[in-house]
Amino acid sequence: MIRSRVYLPKVDSPPATILEHLTQRFPHIPEATWRDRIARGLVTVDNEKLQEDSPYTYGKMVFYSREVPSEPAAEGSEAILYQDEEILIADKPHGMTVTPIGTYVTRSLQHRLQERTAIETLTPLHRLDKDTAGLVMFSIQPKSRAAYHELFAKNAIQREYLAASRSDNLGSKTAWHIENRIGQGSPFYLQRIIDGPANAVTDIELIKVSNDVAVFRLHPQTGKKHQLRLHMASIGFPILGDILYGRSRENPSELPLQLLAHRLSFIDPHSSRHQTFESKRTLQS
Repeated sequence: MIRSRVYLPKVDSPPATILEHLTQRFPHIPEATWRDRIARGLVTVDNEKLQEDSPYTYGKMVFYSREVPSEPAAEGSEAILYQDEEILIADKPHGMTVTPIGTYVTRSLQHRLQERTAIETLTPLHRLDKDTAGLVMFSIQPKSRAAYHELFAKNAIQREYLAASRSDNLGSKTAWHIENRIGQGSPFYLQRIIDGPANAVTDIELIKVSNDVAVFRLHPQTGKKHQLRLHMASIGFPILGDILYGRSRENPSELPLQLLAHRLSFIDPHSSRHQTFESKRTLQS
């Protein structure tokens, strides 16, 4: 079960009740489902249980719980590395989505952290692919959220990733500056490098080679979908375990994607302190 929220906007012809608004806002959810959630106390407004006749009042936030029947348990467990009044830093395992999607509801990082901390306002400030492990920063206070979002928008936060690839194509080059344009590929869930102004920038550095495996340090300057996976493949070193852009498309591997969000470093806009966090996880290759 995951706690979600919906804002009640100001409209010219408001519905009589919040229940009526919810059935209009989510037409794919039967009204009987909303009535069942309300009866079980799974819908709240102003920290009070919603009633079927609760009047519609714009400006309020409604929190509700939704369920995915028979959802399997998560394969790995997250860790909380840091928490204060404004932010929380989590260390995510491979195979866990950051936010609820599809059948990943109770297994999502956001839901699990909300359950652990009882903080309903916990919201991720950025995203990691389900297959990528490592650090995710969450906002706690809605009032300060914009200031932390701005860190990412202005590239004022240093993000460091580690990635592993096969080393059989290594030459003398040890550093790459990749700057190109990424757009939607085919099928729809793939991305590809296309012509046009650059919208994706990554600095890549080879840091070690061991047992035919090369480990790279990546510093993305932008955050396009699948950016690091595409950029590693574009220089001839697809990430181990990458079933979308790597050699394992032809030879599927049981190894999870060897991409780790290893480090976050920034000046905290609330405390003005320099903050640095490092994942406790390691690459498995």
